[in-house]
Amino acid sequence: MRFAAIGDSFTEGVGDELDDGSVRGWADLVAAGLAQAGEEPVHYSNLAIRGRLIAPIVDQQLEAALSLEPRPTLMTFNGGGNDMMRPGFGVERVMDYAARVADRCAEEGVALVVLSGGDPTARLPRGSLIRSRGDEFLEATREFAATRPDVTFVDNWSDAELRRAPYWAPDRLHLNSLGHSRVAARVLTALGVETELPEAGATEDPPAGPVAEARYYATYVLPWLARRLARRSSGDGREPKHPHWSLVDPIAQ
Repeated sequence: MRFAAIGDSFTEGVGDELDDGSVRGWADLVAAGLAQAGEEPVHYSNLAIRGRLIAPIVDQQLEAALSLEPRPTLMTFNGGGNDMMRPGFGVERVMDYAARVADRCAEEGVALVVLSGGDPTARLPRGSLIRSRGDEFLEATREFAATRPDVTFVDNWSDAELRRAPYWAPDRLHLNSLGHSRVAARVLTALGVETELPEAGATEDPPAGPVAEARYYATYVLPWLARRLARRSSGDGREPKHPHWSLVDPIAQ
């Protein structure tokens, strides 16, 4: 199996940081799960870069993945989350890009899994606006996948358990290790590797109040706004973490 992943921070693995400062994430866990379950070796490439809008994901990462030698047998695709957080978001435009990914994978004989991201909006600024856009995006993706028997759709947006604070990193926007593990379990199950969904169980809510909110805004919201004003991205200057095929060690993950 040759598994290639394209997308933004969700697929890169931001929020699931390792001790050496690198990130892991659900796609790495899926590769490891496939390697553990299968009788054949699994080769893995991850071309996702944080901060990417859907246009550069499709324009740059898609063809780079399809150009790998040998060609992928499986691809995962997620995009549009960063678009939802910007003015002028249009679900029709985003779905046009999704259709392009599906068409190209079908042309090349590559199995495609499309994912929706988890829903972080309960504790985000302007969360209700982003939630309404995400709901519209989800419905459009469901309708799209229903017309494409060649596409496997994994819905994480509707996962009410995943909306809880224990699954999210301190920035409230990216999943933490537990959240990425839950997404990986759902993807593996969709691929025929039955995997139990991890659960946080009963946990205390994170600290709340004016001081905690002020600290959160200073640490995460204001730097994000500064990047938007400067038209910079958190992914500027970054390269994919696994741009070529690497043989997966199921134990190392």
